[in-house]
Amino acid sequence: MNNQIPFVDLHAQYQNIKDEIDFVISDVIQKSLFVRGSYVDKFEQMFAEAMERKHCVSCANGTDSLYIAMVALGVKPGDEVLAPAHSWISTTETITQAGGKVVFCDTDTDTFTIDPKSIEEKITSNTVGIIPVHLYGQPADMDAIMAIAKKHNLWVLEDCAQAHLARYKGQLVGTFGDAASFSFYPGKNLGAMGDAGAVVTNDQALAEKMAMFARHGGLNKGDHQIEGINSRLDGIQAAILSVKLPHLLKWTELRQAKAQRYSELLAGIASIRTPQVAEAREHVWHLYVIQHEQRDALKEFLAKQGIATVINYPVALPFLPAYRRYGHQVEEFPNAHFTQSRILSLPIYPEMCDAQIQEVAVTIGQFVHQQ
Repeated sequence: MNNQIPFVDLHAQYQNIKDEIDFVISDVIQKSLFVRGSYVDKFEQMFAEAMERKHCVSCANGTDSLYIAMVALGVKPGDEVLAPAHSWISTTETITQAGGKVVFCDTDTDTFTIDPKSIEEKITSNTVGIIPVHLYGQPADMDAIMAIAKKHNLWVLEDCAQAHLARYKGQLVGTFGDAASFSFYPGKNLGAMGDAGAVVTNDQALAEKMAMFARHGGLNKGDHQIEGINSRLDGIQAAILSVKLPHLLKWTELRQAKAQRYSELLAGIASIRTPQVAEAREHVWHLYVIQHEQRDALKEFLAKQGIATVINYPVALPFLPAYRRYGHQVEEFPNAHFTQSRILSLPIYPEMCDAQIQEVAVTIGQFVHQQ
C-alpha cells in the first residue's frame, strides 16, 4: 500500500517558493493594495509579455474572462456561438449569459478538441464566433479554425484555461484569435491561491471595452461610461501570480517530462489508451487523460490503493440537464459521447516524483491483468 498519491499537491508547490509568496502577501497587506493597485498592474504587464500580446485585462476568475470578452465582442440575442461538446461548462454558460445561443460541435477523438469539420457543418447566417478550447493543455487545430473564421467573417475567442504556454506550430495559443481567455484557478498550470482570470488581446479598443465592462463600466472610479460588472483581480492574487509566473516555463517542462514518463510506462498495457498528441502541437499537460472501457471500475480500483483520479468531464455538455432545452441526441456528437465514459485523469503536477508515477502505472497494470 502506498502513502496516498494526490491528484495534485498545491502545498508542495507553495513550499518550494514559500519565502517569495509570503513576502508579497505580507507586502500587499502592509500597503493595503487589496483591489487593483501596483501588483495588479505589474501582473497584467508581465502576463501580456509572457503571452506575447499587447494587452492583458485581469478579472476575478476564468469564467468571467470569457463573459467579459464576449460582451466586448458584441454578442447579442440571436447570435450563435460555436463551442466544443466536450469542455467545462464555463465555455458555454457564458455564451448564454452574454445573450447568445450555444451551438455545440463534436470533438476530435485523439485530442478532445473541437472538430473543424463539425464547425463547418454548424455555421448559419446567425453564427458570429467560435470558441476553441485547448482542452487538457493540447492546442486545437488553429490553422483550420482560423481559415474557417476568415472565410465566414467570424471572431475567435480562444479558451486557454488549461493551456498556459501551449504552442501550435511553434506559436503560443492565445495569439491566434481576437482574444484569449485564461483561468488562474488554484489547480491550473499557473494558479492563484483563490480565483483569478484574465483576457489577452492585441486589439486596444477591445481591451478598453473589456476593462471598462469589468470595472463597473468605467476605467476611472466614478466615471461610468456604460453599465458593467464588478470583476477585478485582487491584489493578493496578483502578487502571488507575479511570483509564480517566472517559474511557469520550468513547471511546464516538468509536466511534459512526467507525461512522457507516464506514456512510456503505460505503453505496454493492453486496453489502456494513452493521450495522443497531434502533429506540431506542444501539449502542456494540465491533465494527463487515459481511456479505458471499464473506466469506473479502474477509478475505484485506484482509489482503493490510495491513488486519486478525476473524470474531466463525465458528461459531455450537450447531454447535461442544463442544455436539455436543445433536445440533443447522442448521434449528433458521437465522438464526445464515446469518450465521456472512457476518460480518466491521472495525477500529474510538477513536484510529482518518478516513484509515484511508477506506482500509478503498476497499479493500472494490476487492474488490467486481473480482468
